[in-house]
Amino acid sequence: MGAPLFIGNAIYRHSSLGGKHPLSIPRVSTVMDLVQALGWLNPDRYRESRPATPEQLQRFHREDYIAAVQTAERDLTISAELSERYNLGRGGNPIYGTMFRRPATGVGGSLMAVGHLLEAGGIVYNPGGGTHHGQPARASGFCYFNDPVLAILRMLDAGLSRVAYIDLDVHHGDGVADAFQNDPRVLVVSIHEDGRWPHSGRLDEEGAGNLFNLPVPPGMIDDEMAALMEEAVGPLAESFRPDAMVIQCGADALADDPLGRQQLSNGALWSAVGMLKGLAPRLLVLGGGGYNPWSVARCWTGVWAHLNGLEIPDRLPSSAESLLRALSWNRSAGRNPPDHWFLSLADRPHHGPVREEVRALVRRAKERMK
Repeated sequence: MGAPLFIGNAIYRHSSLGGKHPLSIPRVSTVMDLVQALGWLNPDRYRESRPATPEQLQRFHREDYIAAVQTAERDLTISAELSERYNLGRGGNPIYGTMFRRPATGVGGSLMAVGHLLEAGGIVYNPGGGTHHGQPARASGFCYFNDPVLAILRMLDAGLSRVAYIDLDVHHGDGVADAFQNDPRVLVVSIHEDGRWPHSGRLDEEGAGNLFNLPVPPGMIDDEMAALMEEAVGPLAESFRPDAMVIQCGADALADDPLGRQQLSNGALWSAVGMLKGLAPRLLVLGGGGYNPWSVARCWTGVWAHLNGLEIPDRLPSSAESLLRALSWNRSAGRNPPDHWFLSLADRPHHGPVREEVRALVRRAKERMK
C-alpha cells in the first residue's frame, strides 16, 4: 500500500454558511494549510476533489430534493412550501451561494477516495466529508448530502461484503444508521453524547444486529474514550473483519468545542484513529462536526500525522503558528484564546477514573459480541 492520500478543494477557502452559523469558521482550508506548513504533504499525495454529480447523488438522495438544493443555490431563495418539505433555509441549514457545490464537493471527495481504495487499498483522508446527518430528501444538522452513506454504498456496489463505519462525533450519525439499519453488511458503531440532538442512537437501537450505539453521558474524558475503544469498539471492528472501514472524526467531542459537553483532548481522537487504522485493508477517514476553528484545525491536522506515522512536534514552527494566529472566531472564547491554540497541536490529556455509566456501555457491547 502506498502512503495515505489527502483530498481537499479550494471551495473551502471561500464558501461560508454565513453570519454566526457554527460552520461559518474556516476548517478544511486551515488543515490544508497547516499540513503544508509542517511539511507533511507531498504534492503527489494530494488530490483535488470534484463535485459529485446529481446522478451520483441519486444513489441515496431523491432527485427532486437534489434539484431543490441546486435551484436554491442559483436563486438564493426558496418557497415556504419547499423550505418546509426539504428543511432548507431553516433548522440550521441556510440558503447560501455554494449550498449545492460545497456539500457536493465533500461527497465527490469521498467517492474519489473510494475509487482509489477499491483500486489500490490503503488510506485516504477527506476532512471535507463526514456529513452524517443528511437524509434522502431533507437537509439535517448542517448536512445537505450524506457522503458517508454514498461512499459506503459505492463500496457495496463494487462487491465489498463487509464495511465498518465508526462514528466519533459528539452527535449520533442518524443518517448513516437509518440508511444501513437493516443491512448486516455494514457495521455501524457510534460513540456520541447521550441526550444530545438528534436524540437518536439509543442503546436499545440495534437494527439488524449491526448497530452498536455507545451513548456516553456528558463529561467524557480521555481514559473513558480509551476504555470504549480498547474494550468495545476495537474488538467489534476486528471481529467483523471488514473489507473496508470508514471513520467519521467529528471534533465536537473535544473539551474546547462550543456545541458539546464532553471533555476529550485531541489526543483521545488520535489514539482512536491509530487503533483502528490497521483493522481493514481500505480506510477512509472523514471530518465531521467541530465548531472551534483552532481545535478543529489542530485535531484534524494531527489525524493526518497519525495516519502517516509522523511525529507531532512539541512546539509548532513559526509558519504554522502564524496560520493559527490569523484565525478569528466570533464567540466569546475567541476574543482571548489561550496560547496553546497557537503554539502546539496536542492538547493536554484529560485523565481520570472511568465512570460506571461508561463501564456499563462496555459490558453491553461485550455481551452483544458473544
